[in-house]
This record gives sequence, C-alpha cells and structure tokens, in this order.
Amino acid sequence: MSTKITNQLKEKYKAIDQDLEAHLEGLLHSKPLNYWDYIQTDALLSLQVQRTNFPDEMVFIMYHQINELLFKMILGEIDQIAKHDAVNAELFTSKLMRISRYFDMLTSSFTIMKDGMDVDQYNKFRTTLTPASGFQSAQYRKIEFASTELINLIDKRFRNTINRNTSYEHAFEHLYWQAAGKDYKTGKKSYTLSAFEDKYKDEFIRFTKFYNTHNLLSKFRELPKAVKEDKNLIKAMRHYDYTVNIKWVMAHYNTANHYLNIGGKTAEATGGSEWVKYMHPKYQKRIFFPELWTEKEIEEWGTNV
Repeated sequence: MSTKITNQLKEKYKAIDQDLEAHLEGLLHSKPLNYWDYIQTDALLSLQVQRTNFPDEMVFIMYHQINELLFKMILGEIDQIAKHDAVNAELFTSKLMRISRYFDMLTSSFTIMKDGMDVDQYNKFRTTLTPASGFQSAQYRKIEFASTELINLIDKRFRNTINRNTSYEHAFEHLYWQAAGKDYKTGKKSYTLSAFEDKYKDEFIRFTKFYNTHNLLSKFRELPKAVKEDKNLIKAMRHYDYTVNIKWVMAHYNTANHYLNIGGKTAEATGGSEWVKYMHPKYQKRIFFPELWTEKEIEEWGTNV
C-alpha cells in the first residue's frame, strides 16, 4: 500500500474518530464481495408472491416491482437537483434527461403488459387484486409533488378555487387523483383511497413541505434569466413534461383499455375508479411546467394522441 493511500486512510478515519488499524484488521476476516450478495439477488427474487396460480400474474407483479425501482431512481435524480445550492443549466439538463430516459423506458416497457399477458388470465387474476389500484403508488405521487407546484396537480375542475393561501388539507383533498376514489358531491371516499391516505398522507405532507419550494419548477424559476433561456434546458424540461404527462400516461391508458375494454364495454378498475377520466391527459391537463408551453399547446394537451 502506498504512503499516499495510507495517509489518506488515516485522515479519513481520524475525521470520524476511528482507528485505522482496527478497520484494516477487519479486512483480514471479511469475505470477498460477490455479485449476488451485492445485488441481494436471493432477497430480490423472493419478493414475487402470487395470489393465484395463473403464470401471467408473475409478469404483472414483476413488471410493477420494476416500475417502483425506476421510480426510486427518478426520485434520486430529482433529489440531487432539489438539494443543490447552485444549479446550472448543464446540471439541470443532465439530470432531467436522465429522468426522461427512465420514463422512456417505463413507456416502452408497457408492451410487456399490453402484449405480454394473456387477456383471459389477466381478467381472472385481477379480481383477486381488488381493492388494490395502481394509483396507490406512493413513489409516483412523490415524483409529481417533486416536479411541480401543487396547483398543477389539482383536479382541473377546482384549480381556479385554490391558491397559495388555501390550506394544504383543502388542496390535498382536491388533488387530481382523488377523483379516482371520491364522490365530490357527497365527499365519500372509496376504501382504496381511504387506505392509501391512512398509509401515506402524513408522509406526503412531510414530503411536500420541503418540495413546496424545492420542486423542479420552483428550482427553474430561481435560475438567472440567461440560464432559464438555455435552449437545451428548455428542451429537456418540455421533453420530461410531455414524456411523463402524455406519453407514459397514454401508454398506461392504452394498456388498461386493452384489458378492460372488452367488446365495447369498459370494466371497472380494481380500485373502483373511473379510470378513463382519471387517466386520460385531456381531462386533467396535468402539466408540470405550464409556462414552457403555448396557450394552444395547453388547450390541445392530450387531444392528439
């Protein structure tokens, strides 16, 4: 071992009040690292637990688990922008394009679901999934919270009635995905929505307290004028917005339609939601960065897909 590395190790462990000799001795007894221990392959492959004996249910489970892993990667990239004190155009663009590539992968992978499962098998095993629903992905909700201001996630029907002076509780009750499980006339919530909120609402509130001022749109608005006009950055933001809120959503929508619209009759989602109006972008006009789109583009959002 070179003197330079030895000195660097001494400084490293001294900084945390640790004895270098003790750590070096520990290396004598440690096992060499291998792929399966590092990736935790055995643990990962033990997480697929079917509720039925239909083989294609395994495809369904693993596909959604892969989605959640990609969502975690996306949140990690957003977190680096949110917590960076001096974001420049190059860093912002680089991170956004990473995120977009993850969503490009998510979008193209829907063919695994759409063309990779037997329709008859799916429509049998899906009944055992009730009342679970895809809208219960907490990580995806966090991606939305971390991408834009809360007002842009409000149900379009109520957006004009809510502003920054509105209580968070009231705004939360009018988020667009609430429509997947709530009757706004009576205020009654489905079990699917209530269970989701019982599990994650407090966590969402803590999460949004930070991202209320550190979301991607807010970080963009804080940039110097010259940086905000960077063509590559604007292109990356528009690509991300369109990819998430139209391409990925429509891939999901078309897959759901493939399995749930049989013989012209639309089946109810496992969570009981009106999934057509909840999912299709033309109804909700979810747009993370509205100021980067023209009035005409916003008006036609989701109508030409």
